[in-house]
Amino acid sequence: MNNVIMSANELENCLTEKDNKFLHDLEELYKKLEEPSLELDNPQSNVSKTGAEDKITAISRDIGHSLENYVKNEVKGLHVYSFETPVEQHSSASRLIAKLRSPETEHDEFLYYIQRAYEMLFNHTFCDQEKTLKRSIITRTPVTMPFQAYAAHRIPDIDKQIENSVMCVMLRGALLPSMIVSKEIQEYSSNGYITPFALFKIKRDESKTEKTMDYLLDLDRSFFDMEALDGKDLIFADPMNATGGSLIAIIKFLEKNHIKPRSIKFLNVISAMKGCLRILRSVENVEIYTLWLDPLLNEMAYILPGLGDAGDRLNGRDVGGKERNMIKLMADYGTSVVNLYRAQVLEIERTVFKKK
Repeated sequence: MNNVIMSANELENCLTEKDNKFLHDLEELYKKLEEPSLELDNPQSNVSKTGAEDKITAISRDIGHSLENYVKNEVKGLHVYSFETPVEQHSSASRLIAKLRSPETEHDEFLYYIQRAYEMLFNHTFCDQEKTLKRSIITRTPVTMPFQAYAAHRIPDIDKQIENSVMCVMLRGALLPSMIVSKEIQEYSSNGYITPFALFKIKRDESKTEKTMDYLLDLDRSFFDMEALDGKDLIFADPMNATGGSLIAIIKFLEKNHIKPRSIKFLNVISAMKGCLRILRSVENVEIYTLWLDPLLNEMAYILPGLGDAGDRLNGRDVGGKERNMIKLMADYGTSVVNLYRAQVLEIERTVFKKK
């Protein structure tokens, strides 16, 4: 097999001494959540539910303030939605993340909230900074009395930001988010630009711990035109940024093959602080946009508090031990989703079958 393997050892030295101290302090702060969490989870506890919830709220607020201060003072290139948007918008993000975290949120509802999350992320990434640049959309409506009605709508003019972009899919859980972002680009583009796609088959060895993790890039099951990535604005959309290892492995592979993107944007619903720091300390010209920033990783490299396996919650589990490929996953999304993203589906199919 034609594989590229990156080990966790290659990530160890990218963090600064200050980063490591901050992550240690975050871990100590997060440990304070254990006692009220156990009290809340224990129906036999004598502590009131309200008291435990108040403790969790207070500690979580301290963690959030700590993260915000460090990002603003020590981290360039990390854009956290609630750190950069007006306070009036924060409750919408909080409620959305709460729904995604909940084990009671089932597949269809989870899919709905992921779509909403990426619409918010897209606007923050591309539109919030372009408030003074506008263009008009003139729409012919179904109303014809007393004459044919037309409506004018002003939207951000982001053509220069998106016209050079390529949508890069890392993991299978990133397939639908990538389609959502590509669809947003198509809708905002003045000429209906449909992004090219690059599909990377990369996974981490889930049997290993965060400190011993391997990241495996399977080139035989990846679909991309290497030269078509040079000088492009690469956009990666993955619901979760845990260790940062998958993105770093792909970018380092491109660098070794003398491919130099013009820019790299990484759009996440939830990011772990450590994964963000690793990416920003080891990859040039990258910007991370995340709807929510979580403090830590556990020993198995899952985000804390996190939301579980986003890929399984989006795509469902594989049946019979057979891993579905990208084409099968798109078929499993159903006709309503496929029809909504039909231009993206066709572009992905062309990318896959062109290589075959």
